[in-house]
Amino acid sequence: MRVIAGVAKGRVLQAPKGAGIRPTADRVKEALFNILGSLMRMEGARFLDLYAGVGSIGIEALSRGAELAVFVENEPRHLRFLKKNLTLFPMEKAWVYAESVLLFLRRTHSTPYDCVYLDPPYQQLEIKQVLPLLLRDDMICPGGVVVVEHFHKMVVPDAAGLSLLKRYKYGGTLLSVYTRTTALCGLSGNI
Repeated sequence: MRVIAGVAKGRVLQAPKGAGIRPTADRVKEALFNILGSLMRMEGARFLDLYAGVGSIGIEALSRGAELAVFVENEPRHLRFLKKNLTLFPMEKAWVYAESVLLFLRRTHSTPYDCVYLDPPYQQLEIKQVLPLLLRDDMICPGGVVVVEHFHKMVVPDAAGLSLLKRYKYGGTLLSVYTRTTALCGLSGNI
């Protein structure tokens, strides 16, 4: 697992060995950021990485110029590696929340995000709860992008306020890409 582009290009990221680790393949990560590059400007963006694992996706966003990346992960073993991997960046650019995604989303937030990336464990069904919570409190800017990485046989439910742009398939992985279609927030969208 490595950083593909930007200021940290080529940097190898650390991850624990064994079961429970589902790193996004480099070709899927590269495709993801090509998709995002066609929809938004990463430079100066605010990026939310839910189910962050060891931080590969959010770190890629920071490497490519994101102003801020917020990581949410509750697995202690993953958190240790996430914090090690984040030593590449100043602390004010990378915030880590050591809690469940649902707990994080149920709190009020003042930071609207330009991009939200979710990579829930394939066996979890809480995605039905997560998408509506993202639309509370203007967490996503109008025109903001939401990407759900999931197993190709998993059905991602529709959520009012999100419009599906397209799904991209890479082997057994599907990237479902949405945009925020309602409400206003403090930042203008980058699309």
